[in-house]
Amino acid sequence: MAKKNMEHVRRPRTGWFDLALGELWDYRDLLATLAWRNLTVRYKQSALGVAWAILKPVMQMVVFSVVFGRMANLPSDGIPYPVFLYAGLLPWTYFATTITSGTGSLLAGGNLIDKVYFPRMILPFSYLFTSLIDLALAMLVLFGMMAWYRADIAFGPQLLLFPVFLIPAVTFAGGLSLWLSAAAVRWRDVHHLVPYLLQIGMFVTPVVYAVKLLPARFQWLLQLNPMTGVVEGFRWSLLGKPVVGWGMMAGGFGIALVLLVSGMVYFRRVERTLADIL
Repeated sequence: MAKKNMEHVRRPRTGWFDLALGELWDYRDLLATLAWRNLTVRYKQSALGVAWAILKPVMQMVVFSVVFGRMANLPSDGIPYPVFLYAGLLPWTYFATTITSGTGSLLAGGNLIDKVYFPRMILPFSYLFTSLIDLALAMLVLFGMMAWYRADIAFGPQLLLFPVFLIPAVTFAGGLSLWLSAAAVRWRDVHHLVPYLLQIGMFVTPVVYAVKLLPARFQWLLQLNPMTGVVEGFRWSLLGKPVVGWGMMAGGFGIALVLLVSGMVYFRRVERTLADIL
């Protein structure tokens, strides 16, 4: 019996909310492959290899501990400042690394986009998982520091909840990566602007200082930053640090979700002309 010829016709998407999410699931193997490729390329021909995933936040922790912990004597809610700082640096480093890499993902993948069809959204999303591997490696140092300072840290059952706070971090990073990567295709200045915005962003997120350092009437502005809830959630779950303002921080998580959905909508609109622009 002769086999029937199978044809698959792709038609232009219509409507603002035709996000074709099913395609992302169909191409999940490609997503995993790209995430692993990103990791190998990042540390290829590097003498220290993946050790850089640990050294980067550790070196920042040492420098900031001297500047902000010793010299500026910033409060750390009763937790040894190096541990307090490192627990905040980990989610922030994940976020910043993802945004930096994700913003240039379409420009870097231009040759692949021209040759074969796949959901272009996979390119910025692949860095969400690549950076998670870096985060997992850097967490080993934090656990070692927690063991060293165990007398000053309130361990509890909430220790098991710290992965939950990665969800808003991934959501926020994913939404911003979609917006910025699509914008960078049209305006190349975006790619150069992002590192400066991230430097500012670290200081409007309580990474090196405690939220209570701000006057009470202004703390809600800080808490609406989605990364504030992530950093505070890490410190609460891992270090037992008390947290005030969960309600406002839940609003920040809602902002991250809105940013993700709107980023997907905007990305799909730009996606139609990506091959022509690149």
